[in-house]
Amino acid sequence: MSESKPANPSSVNNNSSSIDFTNTEIAFSAKSDKELKKMAKLFSLMNKSALVNVGSKLGLIAIKLRLPFVDYIVKQTIFQQFCGGENLNDCQKSIDTLYKNNTLTILDFGAEGKSEEEELNNVMSETIRAIEFAASNVSVPVISTKITGMVDNGILIKLQNKEQLSSGEQKEYEALLERIDKVCSKAAELEVGVFVDAEESWLQDPIDNLVMDMMAKYNNDRVNIYNTYQLYRHDKLEDLKAHHKIATEGGFLFGAKLVRGAYMEKERERASEMNYKSPIQPDKASTDRDFDAGIDYCVRNYKNIASCCASHNLESNRKQAVLIDELGLDKAHPHFNFCQLYGMSDHITFNIGKAGYNVAKYVPYGPIRDVVPYLIRRAQENSSVTGEMSRELSLIKSEIKRRGI
Repeated sequence: MSESKPANPSSVNNNSSSIDFTNTEIAFSAKSDKELKKMAKLFSLMNKSALVNVGSKLGLIAIKLRLPFVDYIVKQTIFQQFCGGENLNDCQKSIDTLYKNNTLTILDFGAEGKSEEEELNNVMSETIRAIEFAASNVSVPVISTKITGMVDNGILIKLQNKEQLSSGEQKEYEALLERIDKVCSKAAELEVGVFVDAEESWLQDPIDNLVMDMMAKYNNDRVNIYNTYQLYRHDKLEDLKAHHKIATEGGFLFGAKLVRGAYMEKERERASEMNYKSPIQPDKASTDRDFDAGIDYCVRNYKNIASCCASHNLESNRKQAVLIDELGLDKAHPHFNFCQLYGMSDHITFNIGKAGYNVAKYVPYGPIRDVVPYLIRRAQENSSVTGEMSRELSLIKSEIKRRGI
């Protein structure tokens, strides 16, 4: 993710061309017996989708009503599992623990975007603070940001639909351009990468255009700016290749984070309600096919593409690692990256890191009440993915049994 920030070389196996994702000793080496048992209890609850759905609704209501003890309960459960802390300094302990386990950190300010100018400026300022904090940490090569956190979404929707902006809206859009340029300029100055999140299809095009403009401006000698491609959309593999072509012809480097996607149900519902063709793939097999094709494309074009396999799918991670090895490439090359969310899929992350590849955890942070929507999405997504939570829980239980606790 950065030429100046290599993974911690200690305990790395640089000769292994295969990764044992079932090695629970490596996967949970950072967890004490107490932490592992607590993790098992939490994941057991999250494995019950009905309980998660009811709990999510009650949790949002409790937060809005500011009921007593809610912050404490959230902090001691899902917040502690999936977030690094309430502010950047709180994250340092998690950052250091990850680094000791050959894993880098991607900082992600988890608060949801607002619409008032002061709030939008605050998101920009917090993002710049994260960049400065990352620059002081050898193990934090990248931060993540959302353009929707720096502008009212209505502006992006009008741009997507090629509608004329009013004079007031044009000023708001120009303010967004100034905000994102300040973020990218600071990132380039301090050589910290920026992952720009993908959003819903009805406002993604102007985000793509803006990120490509930032790449052209700031991805000259190294990749500082990355766009995100959601491969559960049937058009995004084509966009990935088209954007790479633009970068190649424009003489700048291309940055791509590949994900499957996060808004499938919302996308399908909107397409049905508004009577247009859904942008979502017809089935999971099609998504898997395009995701793996995207990984293959990026790895084979690594000389001018820095990419990240941002996935909890074990086979996709394995395929990227195997391809790097089969092509005889340097597994620690800064253009080859893997990442998973903090608190999840440790069997993937830490075993990849142990094998000597560049891997990182997305570490969200922010005030508890602000990141609750993020946390609820994590719980709902994981409980709805068939087999994933059960698999994770079974690995935790295997490690508990191995330790004899």
